[in-house]
Amino acid sequence: MTKTKQQKLKDFIINNGVIIVMFILVIYTGLTSSNFFTTGNLMNILMNMSSRLVIALGIAGCVITGGCDLSAGRMIGFGACIAGTLLQRMDYSGKFFPDMEPMNVFLVALIVMLICSVFGAITGFFIAYLSVPPFISTLAMMEIVYGINMIYTNATPLGGYVKEYTNVAGGKFLGINYLIWIALIVAAITWFIFNMTRHGKYMYAIGGNAQAAEVAGVPVKKNLILVYMKAAAMYGLAGFMLGAKAGGVSVQTGYGYEMEAIAACTIGGVSVTGGRGKVSSAFIGVAVFELLKVALQYLGVDANAQFIAIGVVIYVAISLDIRKYVAKK
Repeated sequence: MTKTKQQKLKDFIINNGVIIVMFILVIYTGLTSSNFFTTGNLMNILMNMSSRLVIALGIAGCVITGGCDLSAGRMIGFGACIAGTLLQRMDYSGKFFPDMEPMNVFLVALIVMLICSVFGAITGFFIAYLSVPPFISTLAMMEIVYGINMIYTNATPLGGYVKEYTNVAGGKFLGINYLIWIALIVAAITWFIFNMTRHGKYMYAIGGNAQAAEVAGVPVKKNLILVYMKAAAMYGLAGFMLGAKAGGVSVQTGYGYEMEAIAACTIGGVSVTGGRGKVSSAFIGVAVFELLKVALQYLGVDANAQFIAIGVVIYVAISLDIRKYVAKK
């Protein structure tokens, strides 16, 4: 093996170290646990991945443009609570709107996405037109959305959903759960936007060099607003999905999910320095995280210690991404 090939192999192993370690861990867990490699377990993993993938795809757009979104977790909880208040049974004793008939499930999903997208547009406006750093703008929106959700629900847990809503999580089409289908459809639409539209090309240009993109005629401000609008709509949809799966939600639903989603994107190949990333990057990253969690559970690792493992993975993933950026410079 020549020196060049050896260096390429070394770089490949280092840059994809997290994925390689996770692959080895999954193989080991499968060999030592009799029911790990089963169809039922695989479907459970894919169901858990579904909402996480939708979140990661939303955040991926923000990261590609050189930003981030810390409001995702609270936006998820807000979307879940809006859906919960509109889809409770009439005979439920704790019904939020006692005299209101439950609405159509698909209409509620659209309402949730629309409301969340408005908040995303506000975030994008501050970033694009007032030059507020994405970290600060989304941090502020995180607090605002959480406060609004607390006032809206009075911090009351929600449940008693109509069957049509819970069937979103329990129903199947062609043997595959509806939640998985929703995630696949969102992934396909996102892939089309990233790869086949002018907006997608503009996203990468903005992430590569926003000033150069603006000089080249890219409507940077308009596209940044659109990026954060799309992302917020996805968070709302993810909240809708989580509510259907859990059968009940609270203002704490989705808390902290944004950090894991950002890390998942980075593990898969979406660069925190902007300008790079694919839909497959988000999928790989989310899969790594979910497989890590399940593998640690099967291996009997303490639930609290799992947070440490996830934290270590985040550290390593971000460090490797920065390493690739520095090497390119």
